[in-house]
Amino acid sequence: MSGGFDRDRKVLIVGLGLMGGCYAQALSRAGYEVGGIDIDSSAVEFAVSHGLVREARTTVDAGFVSRYDTVVFALYPRIFVSWIRQYQDCLAPGTLITDVTGIKTSLLDRLLPVLRKDISFVPAHPMAGREVSGIENSDCSIFREANFIVIRLPDSDESAVRAVESMAEVMGFRKISRLSPEEHDEMIGFLSQLTHCIAVCLMTCKDSSHLVDYTGDSFRDLTRIARINDEMWSELFVDNKRELLAQMDLFMDRFGHLRDALSREDVGAMKEMMRLSTERRALFDKRK
Repeated sequence: MSGGFDRDRKVLIVGLGLMGGCYAQALSRAGYEVGGIDIDSSAVEFAVSHGLVREARTTVDAGFVSRYDTVVFALYPRIFVSWIRQYQDCLAPGTLITDVTGIKTSLLDRLLPVLRKDISFVPAHPMAGREVSGIENSDCSIFREANFIVIRLPDSDESAVRAVESMAEVMGFRKISRLSPEEHDEMIGFLSQLTHCIAVCLMTCKDSSHLVDYTGDSFRDLTRIARINDEMWSELFVDNKRELLAQMDLFMDRFGHLRDALSREDVGAMKEMMRLSTERRALFDKRK
């Protein structure tokens, strides 16, 4: 297996939702032969009719699956594990598989013990998304300038890892990083899951339906991700429970510190937090 992502590779996308559709669109536009599988016939029809994939099925067929040397699983974590348990015999020996799931440690604990040894698995996480779901909302432009995480495992095949990194480059990702499963879950617990928790709490702590005509950009910006896929995110929260609880405790400690400063009218303490906040936020502006 070469370290690049050669144009003669054939890529199968399992799960033609928003993210699976974005992968399919990006790789098809780059000249790869892309196929798809999804139990939703409307998603399959959309993918084929809009040129996201060359061919797609609603059922798992060994003859179809084995034609592909690279398989991207764009499924919820538990469905991904179930698919491997039920259908991995359909994969050709030496197949490279990767995923897009937002949690890694618990996924790997369930998946690695049952995964065939002749399959190369490189876990990955595209740090891009939209506040809507469904393949009809796929737009691979969300990958441009976005970050991409590859998970390094102790027995990872280096050429397989490089192939997935090369695929990310083909799709337009700006920064590609390697993390351990534990590093990933800590990072995602803070940067993604905690921020979704905060957005959900903002939208549910007060009936704001009558405020829609008065709000400015601040509230809209803070709650952009509050339009949330409850099925997916509740699963991700539970699967990363220990890490997410730690990040929530960290946030509540800082929020309590700010509240106490306000209660004491300690302007100096509030300004200190604000200056640190401004300094750290500037780092993200530079990155962009």
